[in-house]
Amino acid sequence: MADLAENLAKLDGYLARFREAGVRNLIGGHSVAAQSGATFQTLTPVDEGVICDVAQGAAADIDAAAQAAQAAFPAWRDLAAAERKKVLHRIADRIEARAEEIALCESWDTGQPIRFMAKAALRGAENFRFFADRAPAARDGQALPSPTLMNLTTRVPIGPVGVITPWNTPFMLSTWKIAPALAAGCTVVHKPAELSPITASLLCEIAHEAGLPPGVWNLVNGFGEDAGRALTEHPAIRAIAFVGESQTGSAIMRQGAETLKRVHFELGGKNPVVVFEDADLDRALDAAIFMIYSLNGERCTSSSRLLVQSTIAEAFTVRLAERVAAITVGHPLDPATEVGPLIHRVHLDKVTGYFEVARAEGATIAAGGQRRGDAGCYVAPTLLTGAKPEMRIAQEEIFGPVLTVLPFDTEDEALKIANGVPYGLTAYVWTADLTRALRVTDVLEAGMIWVNSENVRHLPTPFGGVKASGIGRDGGDWSFEFYMEQKHIGLATGAHPIPQLGTLPKGAP
Repeated sequence: MADLAENLAKLDGYLARFREAGVRNLIGGHSVAAQSGATFQTLTPVDEGVICDVAQGAAADIDAAAQAAQAAFPAWRDLAAAERKKVLHRIADRIEARAEEIALCESWDTGQPIRFMAKAALRGAENFRFFADRAPAARDGQALPSPTLMNLTTRVPIGPVGVITPWNTPFMLSTWKIAPALAAGCTVVHKPAELSPITASLLCEIAHEAGLPPGVWNLVNGFGEDAGRALTEHPAIRAIAFVGESQTGSAIMRQGAETLKRVHFELGGKNPVVVFEDADLDRALDAAIFMIYSLNGERCTSSSRLLVQSTIAEAFTVRLAERVAAITVGHPLDPATEVGPLIHRVHLDKVTGYFEVARAEGATIAAGGQRRGDAGCYVAPTLLTGAKPEMRIAQEEIFGPVLTVLPFDTEDEALKIANGVPYGLTAYVWTADLTRALRVTDVLEAGMIWVNSENVRHLPTPFGGVKASGIGRDGGDWSFEFYMEQKHIGLATGAHPIPQLGTLPKGAP
């Protein structure tokens, strides 16, 4: 992998066109400014310097994009699935060809270390290939014969859909939402997060270079209170796929209620990793550290609560604190960096604010607990001990490199602590006892659970949460269930008796 100086030199070349022309909207196949002419600036969290100007879309831009998506829908819906498959594979090819550009731009825009972003682009290509291969079977249904009918089911694309993606790993998450929508035959209006818009622009550009017809995929940059709300309320948009905070998900559900929009939400998490005394403690330690401190802790599936059995808690926590203190914090384009700067000054203030909350609640900061450096949005990886389940640091989503340790004595106590939060996205269980694993996973309130493993994503499996962590599932056929409508057709197999009305003479009893 290239060193920091080489990465910076390459990045400078990739960003040159954005510095000159900015990030624009893409509507109906055309790169356009916001109709109002308004722009905003995207900053790098490395030093909080300006990267470029971004078109600030609003209701008028969303309306133009929705109309373009609506006009393009019939032709894209009716295109042979094998042809859609070819287009999506060409998109994947071009993602792979520009993987370095995508990774460097995303790392600079978000602060995510290049060691992780280098893989994000390739995962995005994998998402397109996976759903491309499934496109020909997306409409497949069942034959359900009855005594008088051959009952058939099929699926049809729901129509133009809105996709709203977050600022953490924005490229990969955009592909995760948009690839199945296109494979299903839907058209898309995409509003990326305003804090990290660059790679969404690259992705949309790549799709059109690959031959995606104009209007099938439209991109409008802007803020949630205007562009986002206009998208969730627009009558032409049949469904909204959203990844972000739980509170925002509630607002989107209210906004879409008037037009009866279907919604899919991937929201927040306060995910437990439960380590029992019989676990492989070396592997459990590695996994617990990776799942909270990788990607700067800015991931919905992070294991932000460590529930560790009391008999091993002290020794396990000592080892944990040593490892956390040794994590390398640095420039995101440096291959040696393990934790980079957080996305923005506002988010940095939120995360570091929990250090004072921890002290006020009586917890101990066993590692980290302070900002790093005088410039940029850097924070030390932090470990909180001496916590209790009811504390804010054990209940609220911090969304940063902060881990809270919660000891437990019994299996029942572990389950009570694990389930005692508003969220239910993921959970991680470490034990050598198979029957315990079965008992615990049956009771844990989480949409996804890994046993003796970190989060290892398998694309055909369902991805999503329960409670305040979301509604619906992504992955495999579950994605098509969201982007498509189920249809039933009943074909009579004979002249079965049909009840007759109005056949008696008038006045007859």
